[in-house]
Amino acid sequence: MKGFLKKIHPHQHTLSKEISFSGIGLHSGLPISMVIKPAKPDTGIRFFRTDLQQEIPALMDRVVDTTLATTIGVNNASVSTTEHLLAALTGLGIDNALVELNGPEVPIMDGSAAPFVHIIKRIERKRQDVCRKLLKITKEISFQAGDTLIRLLPYDGYKVTCEIDFDHQLIRKQKYTVDVNSKRFIKEISAARTFGFMDQIEKLRANGLALGGSLANAVVVDQTKVLNAEGLRFSDEFVRHKVLDLIGDLALLGCQIIGHVVASKSGHGHHVGLMKEIVAHPECWEFVTLEKNEKEGVLAKVVSSTREAGNLILPFLVPSNSGVTVPSLRGS
Repeated sequence: MKGFLKKIHPHQHTLSKEISFSGIGLHSGLPISMVIKPAKPDTGIRFFRTDLQQEIPALMDRVVDTTLATTIGVNNASVSTTEHLLAALTGLGIDNALVELNGPEVPIMDGSAAPFVHIIKRIERKRQDVCRKLLKITKEISFQAGDTLIRLLPYDGYKVTCEIDFDHQLIRKQKYTVDVNSKRFIKEISAARTFGFMDQIEKLRANGLALGGSLANAVVVDQTKVLNAEGLRFSDEFVRHKVLDLIGDLALLGCQIIGHVVASKSGHGHHVGLMKEIVAHPECWEFVTLEKNEKEGVLAKVVSSTREAGNLILPFLVPSNSGVTVPSLRGS
């Protein structure tokens, strides 16, 4: 892992100042105001519903629904469509932030992570005097459901490979692989938009979904063509967006993976399934923290590779007396 460590900053980062966004919720159709604020080290990403005065940690044990988006919740408060913002924060190396919003959904913006990336880049990051923690994969972990397969393999870095296969002449089979770092995330992944099919829109809206969807915030295709006047941003924008979703969902682990995620035909529910498999197999990973050494540069110190120690350290392993339950997941 030494090659990768030479490229990663050992310290945690937050924002240098707060930033604001406003827009519509893709599924709720509601106008949303959102403020992202700096946060203390080791607090991770946390959402706060200002209208309900409820904080919701961005962790996989808080996932309450995965129908066409990832929704996290605590008590009667929830936040939906978290994946694009979480991908942006991950891609730009933001470890700690407080996301305040006055409604049930992160604003969809243009359907990608690019608007978040653009503003966060402008204000830059603030280094914090606490080192990063990483989840290093040492043995293969896999999740399978039907024709969906996700494998997590040892790798010197953080790599994501996604493959999709849609019965549509504009999509068909597409595959994309990227080593996740700020430069490549910004250039290759952040601008890829969510997409949908014209013949499904009315059904979605009848079920209370995609109420805020439009050509301004999603790629829409009919049987033969892309309906957006500007066309696609990438010839393979569909699979690139799936990569974006996967990066955002895996941010719910609460720390960065050191490994290669290979996903075929996956969705939000499957990503949560993979995270549950990680939790269930502590023999396949090591929890490490970075340290700065003048002679050798950045080093990774193994903190834990057992479930017992992991229960005390890993944020996604919820103590049995926490009262938190994970409802059955619907859709992907």
